[in-house]
Amino acid sequence: MKKVLLFTALAAALTAGLAQAGEKLVVAATPVPHAEILELIKPTLAKEGVDLEIKVFTDYVQPNVQVDQKRLDANYFQTLPYLNSFNEGKGTNLVTVQGVHIEPFGGYSSKYKTLAELPDGATIAIPNEGSNSGRALILLQKAGLIELKDPKNALATPKDIAKNPHNFKFKELESALLPRVLKEVDLDMINTNYALEAKLNPTKDALVIEGADSPYVNFLVAREDNKNSDAIQKLAKALTSPEVKAFIAKKYSGAVLPAF
Repeated sequence: MKKVLLFTALAAALTAGLAQAGEKLVVAATPVPHAEILELIKPTLAKEGVDLEIKVFTDYVQPNVQVDQKRLDANYFQTLPYLNSFNEGKGTNLVTVQGVHIEPFGGYSSKYKTLAELPDGATIAIPNEGSNSGRALILLQKAGLIELKDPKNALATPKDIAKNPHNFKFKELESALLPRVLKEVDLDMINTNYALEAKLNPTKDALVIEGADSPYVNFLVAREDNKNSDAIQKLAKALTSPEVKAFIAKKYSGAVLPAF
């Protein structure tokens, strides 16, 4: 009888210990604003039995590769056009779980204060990833600087430019490297997360920027086999809480906008 009671007590203690430890969830994110938002909700998730571990990346490739390889549970950094392009190019099948925020994409210059000042033959730096390249070129088209063969081509590259009346030259680089060449080019098209890391203020410093109607929502992304798991769904709910909405509004002052 004593052995039974002892076993029962040990089992109860083990169960309690596991409940207290919570389910581990490892999520990849770029530093700003994604990792900052995830840090905000760690205490909330802990109370719900989810132990959130944040892995910070500065590139857009490894977060997807490692989720696909099941080395990570999910990631939070990308738009749907980028995800679709990645899945198609890499043969992966990652899926969106929840849209969280929008980062209006912008163009910056250390040499000029307006787009009208850009000289003929100016050098414009853009991302070299398909969806981000298209996003930059579509924004330049809306600003009247170029014309694309297909104005809605989300994967456009400089080869898809139909009219370039000012003979702009395009320098294609990895997104993470764009802030580093700001002083070397005439106009630098930078993703907002990297602009914020570089201490740029998108709402004040950008010469051209997407509006709040931007379709490029940043998503929480996972795999088909875990997207509906209890922990992932708790994370999705926490990312779209009033707490996160208030944090985004206060912290980023319009440079990041909630998409919920």
